[in-house]
Amino acid sequence: MILLLAALLAAPAAAPAQQADDSYQAEPPQRIRSILIKPGEECPKAEGNEVVVCAPIESPYRVPLALRNEGPIKPKNQAWGARALALDEASRRASGIPDTCSPIGTGGQTGCTLQLIQQWQAERAAKARGQ
Repeated sequence: MILLLAALLAAPAAAPAQQADDSYQAEPPQRIRSILIKPGEECPKAEGNEVVVCAPIESPYRVPLALRNEGPIKPKNQAWGARALALDEASRRASGIPDTCSPIGTGGQTGCTLQLIQQWQAERAAKARGQ
């Protein structure tokens, strides 16, 4: 019991010794600045009671490079609207209605031309992206 009483009396005496350090601030900073720095620039110095956080900017995109340019989206990750559109397009081609590039139906030749133009546009876009 006496040992416990001595420990309780000594605890408040140790607390002021911990706060004697000059780096301790009682209040939060007035301002926090987050700055994106281009290559070759330096981070500006903090003025007064502020914190400056600098981050290098490699490109204007915030998505990491490893996660970008994955190619086509997997069907399980597509929105239901995109999946419905793909299903509609597949059923159009199977039924042979106009503009479907099918030997069945009246508009097969125009559909084949349209399909070749769309394929050319996709190849051109992929080439421009560097894939």
